[in-house]
Amino acid sequence: MKHIAVISLTERGRILSVRIAAALSAYEVRRFCFQKHTDADAEKYDDLAQLTEQHFPAYDALIFVCACGIAVRMTAPHIRSKAHDPAVIAADDRGRFVIPLLSGHLGGANALADLLADAVGAQAVITTATDIGGQFSPDSFAAANQLLIRDLKAAKEIAAAVLNGEKIGLSCAYPYRNLPPELTVTGDAEYGIVIAETAEYTPYPVTLHLIPKNIAVGIGCKRGTSAQQITEAVRAAFAEHHLSAERICKAASIDLKANEAGLLRFCEDFGITLQTYSAEKLMQIPGAFSHSDFAEQVTGADNICERSAVLCSGGSLILRKTARDGVTVAAAEIPVEIDFERKLL
Repeated sequence: MKHIAVISLTERGRILSVRIAAALSAYEVRRFCFQKHTDADAEKYDDLAQLTEQHFPAYDALIFVCACGIAVRMTAPHIRSKAHDPAVIAADDRGRFVIPLLSGHLGGANALADLLADAVGAQAVITTATDIGGQFSPDSFAAANQLLIRDLKAAKEIAAAVLNGEKIGLSCAYPYRNLPPELTVTGDAEYGIVIAETAEYTPYPVTLHLIPKNIAVGIGCKRGTSAQQITEAVRAAFAEHHLSAERICKAASIDLKANEAGLLRFCEDFGITLQTYSAEKLMQIPGAFSHSDFAEQVTGADNICERSAVLCSGGSLILRKTARDGVTVAAAEIPVEIDFERKLL
């Protein structure tokens, strides 16, 4: 679920912000209006610089309903890199133009601008070279398919090669569809993309490794277990089995742990959601799982981490139950299908 902040300054901006929030109803949207021009459904503010500083690292996208220059000045002190920055968009308060300013590809600002422009009858002003030409963009593609980019420099080189008319090689360990004309799976290539669970295979002189963020981690823990204990247990289990914790996209457990503070904080730190299930639901999952009489007696489920990981992922176990410091950890892979036409939003 994307978290989006819509920030307005004027009365016209406030009115437009309502329309923007309605267009983004599928996402978690909060409206922030300047105190002189606010309403009951918005949070008021009186210091835009302070508001931006507070929310820049906390949201997936910030939409400023104001002049571009204001949005640029407010966000400039907080910019880190395209791998970390949220999408930033400016829309004039008359709703004529929607302009992505930051994280057009990885953050989804370009796709979000297109969506908003269609919704409010505005013109999206896209300046990214590959988007203007309707060409393949490796970072947009990676973001839309939840693929981790191992080397931003290689991604940049491949984007430049696409613009120069080079054929880009592809080696993909997963089913895929809608292969764009810029990519080829046959013949030699100077530039190429490898989509696999590790970055070990490097068949091209310039190889961009894309790794799926598709692991659901199942967690069981004692009451009062800290986020640090859970984090250490997860990282230790993943390291022991040569798995990257960066690939975790979901966490799962029994519903008895739905409000466990340490588990919720762990999820917040990893930027993932927690899904919980009843003991009855967990016990209905078919498969060969580790069995604990004690766990079944206490919770009603003989194994929480393995069963919840499989149920959450819809896939199969890649890491069986491991225990450390009162925490049990398991992991399962979510099935991957690559779609080269998939959009981020």
